[in-house]
Amino acid sequence: MPERTIREQQEEFEYTALSQYASKSAESAGRDVPEEECTIRTAYQRDRDRIVHCKAFRRLKDKTQVFLSPQGDHYRTRLTHTLEVSQIARTIGKALRLNNDLIEAIALGHDLGHTPFGHEGEAVLNEVCPLGFAHYRQSVRVVELLEKGGRGLNLTKEVREGMLHHQMESSPRTLEAQAVRLADKLAYIHHDMDDAERAGLISEEDIPAGLRAAAGETCKERLNTFVIDIVQNSLDKPQVAMTAERLEILMELRRIMFDRVYKTGIAKSENPKVIRMMKILYAYYTEHPEEMTREYTSLIERGEPSERVVCDYISGMTDQYAIHIFEELYVPKGWEVY
Repeated sequence: MPERTIREQQEEFEYTALSQYASKSAESAGRDVPEEECTIRTAYQRDRDRIVHCKAFRRLKDKTQVFLSPQGDHYRTRLTHTLEVSQIARTIGKALRLNNDLIEAIALGHDLGHTPFGHEGEAVLNEVCPLGFAHYRQSVRVVELLEKGGRGLNLTKEVREGMLHHQMESSPRTLEAQAVRLADKLAYIHHDMDDAERAGLISEEDIPAGLRAAAGETCKERLNTFVIDIVQNSLDKPQVAMTAERLEILMELRRIMFDRVYKTGIAKSENPKVIRMMKILYAYYTEHPEEMTREYTSLIERGEPSERVVCDYISGMTDQYAIHIFEELYVPKGWEVY
């Protein structure tokens, strides 16, 4: 009998080490295009590696989380948000004995389709494109089609399903995706509040005393409170969920952030310029699709709607690249003598 591969040993280990409710690599629903299995890595490990090495993942480092081009090295970007989601979700997953390879792949890929300039950029594309736009659907489009010159990354169905359903209003199937869904909410509320405090937009005194007494006096303490609540409420159960009491506290923190940060102040001060610029870029490339790079014009030749491909092109831009392209198109250059 041939010796088992390292991958097969890992797959067998999952059945003894993980929860009965965890996703097992050997039971994956597979990929759209069948591939020969790796001798070392499980299917979900391969998915994680493909995401980390793709171009869309690298571009996250220069995409806005909340603060546009912040003057400081410690404000979050879309990439650091992604890493924090992964860390929180893996902490939950380890405590619940879930498949952390699947968790990591979903977490690292969940925002690949995000636009430049955060949710403001997403809202503009959704408004101007007749086909609509949502970053969670775009993230799946990135890995199914846009990466690797139009071939996509050929990820497993479990990873793509988790990426698609990471919004709080969604109901992902696997417990690993449920862990990422909650971790995403915890991460952005707490690290955005931390950044807002650093920027002087909000202070701990702005948070009701009763809420702080119930969940913690600092962002760090409150995050720990919510993670412990999720783990204790989900241990050996077929779902990952927060208690209703803690969820209400989390939603109250979210409401405070919307009232004090997301909709007002310096976090929104440049948004009118962002909106105008994104609309102008969309209109320009809709009228001149041939001026997009070859990897995008080839999609139109393959039959993809041009409006969708223009969204692909613009949503893939980093903040600074979008500004650079806008300047190239619309800002006059000084005359030089050669």
